[in-house]
Amino acid sequence: MGRAGAGLRVTLCRDPRAFALLRPEWDALQRRCAGATPFQSHAWLESWWCSYGVPGRLRVVLVRLNGRLVAAAPLTLVHRPLPLLVLLGGPVSDYGDILVDDDHRGCAVAALERGLRRAARHAVVDLREVRPGAAAEALYESWRGGRRRLADSVCLELPAVPMDELVARLAAKPAQRMRAKLRRIDALRIEGRAVPEAEVPRAVAELLRLHALQWRGRGVTVEHLRPRFAEHLARAARRMVRDGDAALTEYRRDGEVVAAGLALHSAALTGGYLYGAHPALREQKVDVTAMLLRQEADQAARAGRRVVSMLRGCEPYKNHWRPEAVGNQRLLLAPAALEGALRLHTARTVWRARAADAVRARLPAAQEWRARLNDLRAGRLHRSRDPAPGGPDLPRDPV
Repeated sequence: MGRAGAGLRVTLCRDPRAFALLRPEWDALQRRCAGATPFQSHAWLESWWCSYGVPGRLRVVLVRLNGRLVAAAPLTLVHRPLPLLVLLGGPVSDYGDILVDDDHRGCAVAALERGLRRAARHAVVDLREVRPGAAAEALYESWRGGRRRLADSVCLELPAVPMDELVARLAAKPAQRMRAKLRRIDALRIEGRAVPEAEVPRAVAELLRLHALQWRGRGVTVEHLRPRFAEHLARAARRMVRDGDAALTEYRRDGEVVAAGLALHSAALTGGYLYGAHPALREQKVDVTAMLLRQEADQAARAGRRVVSMLRGCEPYKNHWRPEAVGNQRLLLAPAALEGALRLHTARTVWRARAADAVRARLPAAQEWRARLNDLRAGRLHRSRDPAPGGPDLPRDPV
């Protein structure tokens, strides 16, 4: 794309093979971007592209200063129905962002802004799930053209302190009940084991099996059952476990896996991404959230991170821990020539959000209908993956 100033060069990567080769530079840049989350790691993004990317639509804007990578915007072109440039990672990522070297933020953001305006000559840039303090906020502030800021998902966050300090934050009676629940987990001799890199593919498959079991009949997220998601998660988790950017923990009782949880790490944040637990644990009054959180909080505290994120969603079981609600943002950018397209996309986005809110408010049963529909879809997906009627059973469920 050409030069952006003395020593600065902006390029557009459209070749997935070239993107794959960026890994060492990308990982080094992520470490120099304090606000980066695990979802900006090269392992996560490149794996996502392998599973979800559409050939010919990769658009990664890169800024180098004297040859060193100092900024990157990982994007892909979509049509919904307007042409949009959206972040790699899509709906399976809880946080979206660009990467900017903190030591060169001013010149790097300015160069990235110029490069992105050229890349977006015919498209609106739609940056979703941007956490407060993210590098994308600096890009938004420097943008010369049309821009809009909208609310996106809410994530729940806790301080990264050991479990006994998290329990101490609760009121007296809830804290007493929580200590009893933790003692029950210990009395049942449920032991957590860190999964080594070589075993990650098997352990991810088991996690997803348990995840499907725990949500059976309760509106499972259908994407979590699809082969492309399983392939992405196993591929990304293996690399991230190897690099220390993830921890996959299996919880065993009497030698059998009864639960598994995947936590993703960055310099400042640990996020509990996905877990699976056998329904028998609920019957035995095991607080699975407490079991997982104890592991994740202790990991984050030992590593000196600041935040344990419970990621998107305000489910009641999360709110028991008195987390802070942190609202993600949706940042929309467009060149001045596309102001009309930006207004149209903004109006469509706002209308859809209001319609969804109205349905939830006026039709409380809609949530239940959606859960039933998801269960039907999940059932069809399971049947389509069965080898044949009367074929082999699934592995035996632990008890």
